[in-house]
Amino acid sequence: MTQTETKRPRYHVAPDSPEAKQIMEAIDRWLVREVEPHVMKLEHDDVWPAQMVEQMKELGLFGATISPEYGGLGLSAELYGRIVTRISEVWMSLTGIFNSHLMMALLTERYGSEALKKKYLPKFASGEIRGGLALTEPNAGTDLQAIRTRAVKSGERSASHYVINGTKTWISNGIQGSCFAVLVKTNPEAEPRHRGMTMFLCEKGKGFTASKKLEKIGYKGIDSAELVFDDYKISADNLIGEEGRGFHQAVGGLELGRINVASRGVGIAAAALAESVKYSQQRHTFGKPICEHQAIQLKIGEMATRVEAARLLVKNAAQIYDRGERCDLEAGMAKYFATEAAFENAHEAMRIHGGYGYSKEFPVERLYRDAPLLCIGEGTNEMQRMIIAKQVIQRNKI
Repeated sequence: MTQTETKRPRYHVAPDSPEAKQIMEAIDRWLVREVEPHVMKLEHDDVWPAQMVEQMKELGLFGATISPEYGGLGLSAELYGRIVTRISEVWMSLTGIFNSHLMMALLTERYGSEALKKKYLPKFASGEIRGGLALTEPNAGTDLQAIRTRAVKSGERSASHYVINGTKTWISNGIQGSCFAVLVKTNPEAEPRHRGMTMFLCEKGKGFTASKKLEKIGYKGIDSAELVFDDYKISADNLIGEEGRGFHQAVGGLELGRINVASRGVGIAAAALAESVKYSQQRHTFGKPICEHQAIQLKIGEMATRVEAARLLVKNAAQIYDRGERCDLEAGMAKYFATEAAFENAHEAMRIHGGYGYSKEFPVERLYRDAPLLCIGEGTNEMQRMIIAKQVIQRNKI
C-alpha cells in the first residue's frame, strides 16, 4: 500500500439494518410518486431529468457510498446494489447519473490526499459538485493502457502544475457534470505501459470543456459526452494518489463499478419478467390468457430463473467486497451473467408482447434498448469471460 493510499472505506449502514429498510422504503415511495409517472415522456423526449436529480440529492444518493465522515451515507455495496437494482426496474438511466459520480468519489476517498478529500468529498456527497470517471478515449476503451491524453509538468521537474491535452469520449455526465477523475499519461515511454499512467481530479474551466453530446439508442436520461483538454492547467494538489498509479486505481474502482452494472442487469431482467407476467395474464389468444400456453410458460420459467441466479451472483460479489476482500472474479461473473440475463429477458419480453413489444406505449421497448449497453460497459462481456477464465485457472493451478 502506498503512502497516500487508504484502505477501502468501511460501510456504516448494514444491508439488513432498520436504517437500510427505511432507505429502501423512501426510494420506493420516490419511484412511485415522482419517477414512474414521468419516465416514458422524459425517455422519449431525451430530456435530462433535472427535477429528479434534485430529489436524488435530497435522498442522499450522490453520497451513497461516501463515508459519513465526509457527509455521505456510507452504504454497504450490498445495500447500494439493491438500490441500483430497484431504480433500474423503473428507469436505469437514473442509476448512471449517481453511479458514475460515485466512482469518481470512490477513487478520491480511497487514494486521494486528506486535503483533496476534505475539499471535494463533502460537495460530492451533497451533489453540489457532480461528475464522473473519464477513462475511455476514441482509440482506447477496453485497452486503457492505449490512452493518449497527456499531462506534462509545467516548467521544472518540481513544478506545482501539470498541463493536460487530449480527448475523452463516452463520458457519463459529461455535459451536466462539472468535475471528473481523469486518467492520463504522465510518462508515455514507461515500460510496462501502466506505470506511466496517472489520475487527476479535474474541474471544468479554461482548457477543459465538453465538446458535444453523443446520441444513443437508449440510456436516454443521462448525457454521454466527449471531453476535450486543450492546454488545461491543473494543480499537482489534484493528483489522486501518486504519479504512475492511475491504471491500478482505475482497475481497482471497477470492482464496485461492475457490481453496479450487474445490479442494473438484475433490475432490467426483473422488470422484463414483471412486464411479461402482467401482459401474459391480460392478453388472450385461442380463448385463454397466453400465460396458459406452454410456449409462454417456458419463456417465463427461464426468465425468472435468470433473475434469481443473477441476483445471487451480485449479492455474493457485494458481500465479498464489503468484507474488504478482493472480488474481481466474483464481480466479473456477476457482471457477465446479470447483464446477459438482462439482454435475454428484454428480448424474450418483446417476443411475449408481440407487436405491442415494438410499440413505444409499453416499457419493454425501452428495456430492449437499454439492455445491450450493459453487455458493453465496465468491460465487454467478451473480455469478462476471458478474465474469468484466467482467474479460475490461476486459482486452480496444479
